[in-house]
Amino acid sequence: MFHSATRGHTLNGLLLVALFATAAQQLASSAWLLPLGLSPLIIGIVLGTAYGNTLHQHIPQEWHAGIHFSARKILRLAIILYGFSITLQEIESIGLPGLLMAITVVATIIISGFLIGTRLLKMDPQTALLTSAGSGVCGAAAILAVEPVVKAKSHQTAVAVATVVVFGTLAMFLYPFLNSLNLFSLSDFGKGLYFGGTLHEVAQVVGASSVLSETAQEYAVIEKMTRVLMIVPVILVTGWFVVRQATPQNNQPKVPFVKTIPWFAVGFLGIAAFNSLQLLPVYWVETIHQIDTFLLTMAMVALGMETQLNKMKQVGSKAFVLAGILFMMLLFGGYLLAKTLTL
Repeated sequence: MFHSATRGHTLNGLLLVALFATAAQQLASSAWLLPLGLSPLIIGIVLGTAYGNTLHQHIPQEWHAGIHFSARKILRLAIILYGFSITLQEIESIGLPGLLMAITVVATIIISGFLIGTRLLKMDPQTALLTSAGSGVCGAAAILAVEPVVKAKSHQTAVAVATVVVFGTLAMFLYPFLNSLNLFSLSDFGKGLYFGGTLHEVAQVVGASSVLSETAQEYAVIEKMTRVLMIVPVILVTGWFVVRQATPQNNQPKVPFVKTIPWFAVGFLGIAAFNSLQLLPVYWVETIHQIDTFLLTMAMVALGMETQLNKMKQVGSKAFVLAGILFMMLLFGGYLLAKTLTL
């Protein structure tokens, strides 16, 4: 009887999170928010944080198990299913320049961001890594993927996502404006690499590149999805780094690295490889992608509900300074890199 009641409370928590995720998806597709290119993930964490800091006392304590389940277990499942968003054939179509663009941007932004954040800005390592991953890889989805590996707290995740909202949205409007001034002396391929290689979110790449030719738009999206695939090495290297930095407690030996491997990242890669075989009908893949977006949104809502704004304030300003620096690196450094690779 006890276990049945516990499952019921957990289910209530899950349903609450699902309700907010549904609202986030509806808002993201609404006429007044759609032009901003805000993904349901971002809107979800905003709604969750707003609720968690105003009406959280009205949530029965027993429901928190469902919220916690959404922020941890559902998150890992969603990252695995995210592999259906990409195929290896797409990466092959942009060749070596596109791959070098993705690898260079991701590696440079994450390493630079971590060093600037921890050494210059004196940030905690978790927030510095999450902010850098959001800027370097693919916005909120990358932050969600790295969060379990670095064992970040909810407020650290929320701050990192907030930087993606601000600078990703800024970039989505700035890039088309600069393009209209003919400041980008790049080919269609070069513009595709530049937009896809430096903008934060997939939705922002789609929105910003809509002013380009159809060919450039295709290259931009493919380049962006190549960066998405970089989630796997980022998670594995980050996991290795965290293990190396960990200090054994009470003279206990360090846990072998193989036991700390984030297997959901391996699952993501396996799904991407399977998706590349194109064995499933397109309709099924699109349906899975829609389900996955909903699961990711649920995870974001749950993280928001667990976030306390007073803790966000403690790390917020430095995270935005770091994100601003990384934004400038992407804007100017990314342009020079795209131009060099497409000469």
